Amino acid sequence: MQHKELIIIGGGPIGIACGLEAKKNGIDYLILEKGTIVNSLFNYPVNMQFFSSSEKLEIDNIPFISKEAKPKRSEALEYYRRIVTSNDLNIHLFEPVKNVERKDGVFTINTSKETYTAQYIIVATGFYDLPNTMGVPGEDLPKVKHYYNDPHYYAMQKLAVIGASNSAVDAALECYRKGADVTMIIRGPEIGRRVKYWVKPDIENRIAEGSIKAYYNATISSITPEKIDINTPEGEISIANDYVLALTGYKPNFDFLKKLGVHLSDDGKYYPQYDENTMETNVPNLYLAGVICGGMDTHLWFIENSRIHAKMILENIRKTHKV
Repeated sequence: MQHKELIIIGGGPIGIACGLEAKKNGIDYLILEKGTIVNSLFNYPVNMQFFSSSEKLEIDNIPFISKEAKPKRSEALEYYRRIVTSNDLNIHLFEPVKNVERKDGVFTINTSKETYTAQYIIVATGFYDLPNTMGVPGEDLPKVKHYYNDPHYYAMQKLAVIGASNSAVDAALECYRKGADVTMIIRGPEIGRRVKYWVKPDIENRIAEGSIKAYYNATISSITPEKIDINTPEGEISIANDYVLALTGYKPNFDFLKKLGVHLSDDGKYYPQYDENTMETNVPNLYLAGVICGGMDTHLWFIENSRIHAKMILENIRKTHKV
């Protein structure tokens, strides 16, 4: 069993920022990451381009230089990896946390490899690991995927893309341009309003010209190996289908927060309870950082506006708790 003053759960950009602040403050810390460095970013589509410009993705005032104003996934991976390695951050990769208990003011953290104790914990686990499922028959078929990687895989295939967000729009456009027969099923009356401004006209024009088919105010009712059934305002229709990309969004691990004792709102948004000045939850010495603070509203927090959480938390730990 190892003891650390601070355990940071999550090795994404915000977890890394917390590690940098802990190191600067002389706090004995450890970052635990269940995958690779910035695991969520690694699992983004290979051609993904950020909405934010590179300077807004910077942490600890370390310059992020990219070829274009808005960096690509590969550039972000290089940036955050170099921060970890150049600063010799104490991070354990591919070591998922299995359980956390608190007794007599001390946390016990069990992982897949070790047991740790800690006085403080920061949860910076993001939201990308748990997709919002549709709850329809056939959703568990191998043809249905909740993550999109490379458009080449869908060349010459009949592909249904569920959703109208940035991820769904990017997938639809990229796969169409690699030769897929793309149909979009969109719950609302239009393409999402938060879609990247330089992409939105492209998808709307491709739909208008018929290159990409789209059903608005529609949902999938069932999926079979050969087709999908769609509820539309004109009634249910069936179309031939090879693959379904259900890009319906993702959510934080609320069960994990509940097990930690964090209070969640009962309005369906599951906002966690925390002090907005210190990021400390209702559980003493347990802090939240990053997108997990927004509950189901995962668009509220992102790298550029939650990177400040690291300084807020470590200042509170250092000054208030006298580490």
